[in-house]
Amino acid sequence: MTPAEILSGDLAEAAQALRDKDEPFAFATIVRTAGSTAAKPGAKALLSADGTILQGWLGGGCTRGAVKRAALQALRDGTPQLVSVAPEDLLAEKGVVAGDEVDGMKFARNGCPSRGTVDIFIEPCLPLPQLVVMGASPVAQALSTLAPQFHWAVTSTPHQTKPHHQSYVVVATQGQGDLGALKSALTSDARCVAFVGSRRKYAALATMLAEAGLDQSAIDTVKAPAGLDLGAVTPEEIALSILAQLVQVRRAALKPSDA
Repeated sequence: MTPAEILSGDLAEAAQALRDKDEPFAFATIVRTAGSTAAKPGAKALLSADGTILQGWLGGGCTRGAVKRAALQALRDGTPQLVSVAPEDLLAEKGVVAGDEVDGMKFARNGCPSRGTVDIFIEPCLPLPQLVVMGASPVAQALSTLAPQFHWAVTSTPHQTKPHHQSYVVVATQGQGDLGALKSALTSDARCVAFVGSRRKYAALATMLAEAGLDQSAIDTVKAPAGLDLGAVTPEEIALSILAQLVQVRRAALKPSDA
């Protein structure tokens, strides 16, 4: 067994341990080097949620700060990062300074005597998004069956999530405790709350929620009726339309801003 194979196994084992604990992490891979560098292309490392290298090696301390900042950014946004750590004079030749981003590449200064350039790709690995399905209706049952096939972690009770975790709530009680379920959903830290029911029904419930003291701005964000307008009829079709809407909301939140 080669050293690379041993390292690969160590990385895989460490990554699986973090997945088992539902903890976020990131992989960093050196994709290009120029000049004198300790690590070479293909070197990998596993980073924790705070940017600490847990396993693997990326060379000396010259890249550590840039890698940590990029890892934190990747985990915060849920999007990969590409960072180039280069000496200041080489950055000047490119017409950039540390902190600039050009065509998806972020630049950082290498202040080490080696004066090499290291390009590093950082990929975030976030816990599965959590889907809270409230209710025991046929739609709730269909949604709870369908969602795991699209890599959602399904539960039935809203709760405060950890950093980097995303929670979405679907209230599919359909007449069995609608008001209480909506109160619980709106006081959780869910990124999105959807209600299975007509606009008229939710309008009446929204009035009661406001009278109960819930924030009107939060009440107004509830997607009611839940789901994209697919012409769905059966519980399974309705569940599909709801999941499609949640995927749309989630992906829109992860999309980088054009600003």
